[in-house]
Amino acid sequence: MAIFCINDSWVFTFGIIGNIISFMVYLAPVPTFYRIVKKKSTEGFQSLPYLVALFSSTLWIYYASLKPNAFLLISINSVGCAIETLYIALYIAYAPKKSRMLTVTLLTVVNFGVFSLVVLFSHFLEKGSSRLQLVGWICLAVSAGVFAAPLSIMGQVIRTKSVEFMPFTLSFFLTLNAIVWFFYGLLLKDLYIALPNVLGFVFGVLQMVLYLVYKYRKRVPEEQQKLPIIVKLETIRSGDKVHSVPDFDENKEGNDQIKREKTRCDEEIGISVCNQV
Repeated sequence: MAIFCINDSWVFTFGIIGNIISFMVYLAPVPTFYRIVKKKSTEGFQSLPYLVALFSSTLWIYYASLKPNAFLLISINSVGCAIETLYIALYIAYAPKKSRMLTVTLLTVVNFGVFSLVVLFSHFLEKGSSRLQLVGWICLAVSAGVFAAPLSIMGQVIRTKSVEFMPFTLSFFLTLNAIVWFFYGLLLKDLYIALPNVLGFVFGVLQMVLYLVYKYRKRVPEEQQKLPIIVKLETIRSGDKVHSVPDFDENKEGNDQIKREKTRCDEEIGISVCNQV
């Protein structure tokens, strides 16, 4: 029997299309990491989407290994693991110390520790179809979390009125990807694959709507709004009254200090955005 032996030709067709689109989704952050490498800084980007994507891909490979005729799931998620690992390595190389340590900690605890526990518990506590169902529910929950992850990003877009860190291309292919894999799971009668992609479609559409709404609006940095206005007062005497008026020359220096403080905040805080499959 050939490795591609799939009874329903439509399942096979959607699986191939899903592999192609998913590959494009995995490549969508390439401009982001080109920017990171070029500037030698991760700026405001976060590593969490890539860590979760790697965790999700490894889980789906394990699930597919327990399921017959699931080669198309194994193929795309294997490619995804390789690409996400490269992204994480680049992030660790150029991230500031605090972000680097957090990324390494999460990688160790979640991607190695939690995944190992899932494999061990499912192997020794469950057998046959029960094991497949257990791993399937875990994959469904993680995938739902992956698709819901951009909620914080969408909130920042609304607060800052900027889509600088939320590429439209990624949102578009994420939505298209969710549609294809939903039909793949539906035709395969595998709800563990189909259900989370409903959520992926909804959030993908919402991201594209936000992008169109805030695309041409000027960004309002959150950190700048929180900076204190430095005003130095001089006292002048007019008759018997004492008045306090702004020293505009001193205000100029204060404004320069605000600008320096904003620059420092940009370097330390930044704005985070990105999502994944």
